[in-house]
Amino acid sequence: MKQLALKIDVDTLRGTREGVPQLLSLLQAQAVQATFLFSLGPDHTGRAIKRVFRKGFLGKVQRTSVLEHYGLKTLLYGTLLPGPDIGLLAGNIMQAVLQSGFEVGIHTWDHVAWQDGVARASAQWTDEQMARAEQRFLDIFGTRALVHGAAGWQMNDQAFLHLDQAGIRWASDCRGTAPFLPVIAGQTLACPQLPTTLPTLDELIGLDGLDRNTVARHLLHLTEQAPPCGHVFTLHAELEGMRLVTVLDQLIRGWKQQGYRLVSLGEMAQTLDRATLPHCHVVQGVIPGRSGLLTLQGDSV
Repeated sequence: MKQLALKIDVDTLRGTREGVPQLLSLLQAQAVQATFLFSLGPDHTGRAIKRVFRKGFLGKVQRTSVLEHYGLKTLLYGTLLPGPDIGLLAGNIMQAVLQSGFEVGIHTWDHVAWQDGVARASAQWTDEQMARAEQRFLDIFGTRALVHGAAGWQMNDQAFLHLDQAGIRWASDCRGTAPFLPVIAGQTLACPQLPTTLPTLDELIGLDGLDRNTVARHLLHLTEQAPPCGHVFTLHAELEGMRLVTVLDQLIRGWKQQGYRLVSLGEMAQTLDRATLPHCHVVQGVIPGRSGLLTLQGDSV
């Protein structure tokens, strides 16, 4: 059966409190699975304002109505307002996701700090950030995380190495075309990557005449043909869990009609034959509709 993994990035306190419960209701009503990846430390969303100097950032802000989706209060966290600790304030909501039968994993400790800093960060800083997230995950769930999905598809070599050291069993940290084993500094790692294969709604809306009324049809056209291992679609609690929830509902219904089984990352990982996965480099590159460089699946070794 064709499979499509739903990967849900939860970036903010508001997304955790408001978006996650709406997503739970929709997914349960549709009887489909997904993986929730949580930001576990401080919400410093307001500090992302420094990305204004990044090529393409202002255009994305205008296209995707950032104020509408995130709210003024969230956009002030870490600047005019102190950044609230998401894990301490909303750990009960995270626990409810697991208790409802969904896979949970680590997105990041501090979303903005990771997304804006990890590409140039030292190994020590990288390890410290990941260790903080791992400990908070253990505090909330009483068990260690098995899955990781990096904030903003931002990674460095040490972050990939850390996944193996921390016992992460599968991850979705980059963009690409099919599952693979990453090759870092000549070493093939054990933790497979299940890259995001499809564009996100915020990369599509506002470009090429697409809006919230037409974007689902466009995405469904992209999934008419399924790759051998299936697709991974990344959505956000702050978008599809809130004002774009009806678009997600259309997508889920459409994917079911196309014959897809909607699964978690863990379920997809269990279908893989790791012995036959390609070994691929990871590179930095651009994705249409998104500003800055992202971690991408590179050529096979």
